[in-house]
Amino acid sequence: MIKKNATLLLADGTVFYGSLIGAPGTNGGEICFNTGMTGYQEIYTDPSYTGQIVVTSTSHIGNYGVHPEEVESNHPCVAGIVVNSFSEVFSRIDASGSLQDYLVQAGITGIADIDTRKLVRHLRDRGAMNAIISSEYEGDLTGLAAALAKVPDMNGLELSSQVCTQEPYFFGEANVPIKVACLDFGIKKNILRNLASRGVYCKVFPAKTSLQEMEEWNPDGYFLSNGPGDPAVMDYAVSTVTQILSTGKPVFGICLGHQLLAASVGIPTYKMHHGHRGLNHPIKNLTSGKSEITSQNHGFNVVREAAEQCAQVEITHVHLNDHTVAGIRLKNKPAFSVQYHPESSPGPHDSRYLFDDFVSLMNKN
Repeated sequence: MIKKNATLLLADGTVFYGSLIGAPGTNGGEICFNTGMTGYQEIYTDPSYTGQIVVTSTSHIGNYGVHPEEVESNHPCVAGIVVNSFSEVFSRIDASGSLQDYLVQAGITGIADIDTRKLVRHLRDRGAMNAIISSEYEGDLTGLAAALAKVPDMNGLELSSQVCTQEPYFFGEANVPIKVACLDFGIKKNILRNLASRGVYCKVFPAKTSLQEMEEWNPDGYFLSNGPGDPAVMDYAVSTVTQILSTGKPVFGICLGHQLLAASVGIPTYKMHHGHRGLNHPIKNLTSGKSEITSQNHGFNVVREAAEQCAQVEITHVHLNDHTVAGIRLKNKPAFSVQYHPESSPGPHDSRYLFDDFVSLMNKN
């Protein structure tokens, strides 16, 4: 691969110069970092990363190529990628192609050959912010800064209705006893795989589907998916979740779904300094007393003080690094949620018991 120059400009004026990877062009978004050592294809195809430039803290990316079964959506969702060492050559026998060709086909612009350790430390200290990657503004920082100024702020941005399915679809075997209506805010495929492997037949609905339409299918429970954007501006979703709770049917939420469940009982959210993104985040289950290593990807969280003061809510999980709320359950409804990814793709499998808990809750109900 013949190297071409690329520039990364952050909103605070910090500049990095490196080499172009992926498609030539200019892409902007909120820059954040992921500490995972593997699973880059799952990360890049996670709809929750829509509108974000992802810095991977592991030093070497691309070495095992891409594989059609290691995707969380139909295409890469990131606004751009930032890596240290990029490999166009891949060594895995069953890979379908190189990461470089995959990014080009998707129109994703990235930058390599920069000091990602320095960049991650900068973002950890200064916080997540907008940034822009370009192969077109070489030597023109003024023009690049003007392009960066047009990138929308993640705070107050609604994205779920843009990335969700536009038509309902089914997932799993139809001849099983449990049916779950999945409200798609940016759902990952491995969530559906985990439900289906436990004898659940899923029908996935667009984010703005009414309760009436979902109830016509007569599901046994409801799943609230992960997704991108700011939950504070998703009044339509909070209203739907409130109506779902009124049915008395079991509810399970992950990440954005967790935030929306909390909002439905009056617990607000806030934008985190730099978020939690990686495969090594320690969580304590306050019910069992056990700890688990989890896969996480979120830049918003629920306000702990409000959760502690809410009579309807019990905090079930906490993040051991910063003591943020990582899970709740409603005391008066069969509903619970977590602020991490128990489907763990990529990531450890410590938390997959939560899918079993959901199935047990529906069986009891």
